[in-house]
Amino acid sequence: MQRRDFLKNSASTAAAFAAAAAVRTSGVAASAAISSATTPVVSGAQVVMPAGPLAAPMVKKSLMWGMVKEDLSVMDKFKLLKDLGYDGVELDSPDKLDMKEVLAARDKTGLLIPGTVNSMHWKLPLSDPDPKKREECVKSIEKALWDTKEYGGNTVLVVPGVVNATVTYAEAYERSQAEIRKLLPIAEKTGVKIAIENVWNQFLLSPLEAAKYVDDFKHPMVGWYFDVGNVLRYSWPTSWIEALNKRILKLHLKEFSFKKQNDLGLWKGFDVEFMEGDNNWPEVNKALQKIGYSGWASAEVAGGDRKRLLTIREKMDEVFKA
Repeated sequence: MQRRDFLKNSASTAAAFAAAAAVRTSGVAASAAISSATTPVVSGAQVVMPAGPLAAPMVKKSLMWGMVKEDLSVMDKFKLLKDLGYDGVELDSPDKLDMKEVLAARDKTGLLIPGTVNSMHWKLPLSDPDPKKREECVKSIEKALWDTKEYGGNTVLVVPGVVNATVTYAEAYERSQAEIRKLLPIAEKTGVKIAIENVWNQFLLSPLEAAKYVDDFKHPMVGWYFDVGNVLRYSWPTSWIEALNKRILKLHLKEFSFKKQNDLGLWKGFDVEFMEGDNNWPEVNKALQKIGYSGWASAEVAGGDRKRLLTIREKMDEVFKA
């Protein structure tokens, strides 16, 4: 369903790449030609996998805009990230960045913008009892969809709801789905998908339930943004990958340590470098390869200056090759 359906080629693409083994809609606009039988190529908004051995699951490196802590202009931040070896950067939307400035930086540096993260889904969750707050969040996601289209990206990350003392699980489920359905016509117009993510919001705690939540929409413009580190609190990432399968649009990467969680507190579990926590990255890569994922992976960890951002990129290299 959903994202699996997204992965279907257009008629013209299918004719041009009949020999391709798989096509994933997880890249961003960039022209390229197939250079070998095993090399993934970004073509349009797709990562095209020529016939041959299975592709590496993670082929494009990105990170979050807020991780860049140096006091630089938008252009210089884009240059910095490109120089450090990143392929893209994810922005928040709505935000205060100047669209023309961002597009100029993207075009000059070649650093892509694979997608955005909605900036209002925590302050004004789609599960809120107040319909006016839900409406405001819907409007913010609508803007994010249009912004992402302008940026050349193809996903907007949305946390669908929050369960708490005043919002039951059933209410979060029903309200969030009703509000997301209002956005489907905009997603269709923009060609930008709504990528659902759970972020310790006490909602969609099971991989099977997460898959059902996506499937309920019966629509190709809704999928899942899979955060490898977030789910360790609930179960192993490989179980989520197996259950979500083709619904997975993109990946967020972070590490998690059960020892730090137990010794120092729950949130301290994230305070560990890639390859030094409890994520079994070789198994994650195998599971992703099994479902045919080959596309973007974005770091979502503590950022910093040039040195720190270089360390993150080098650690991502290890994860990609694990």
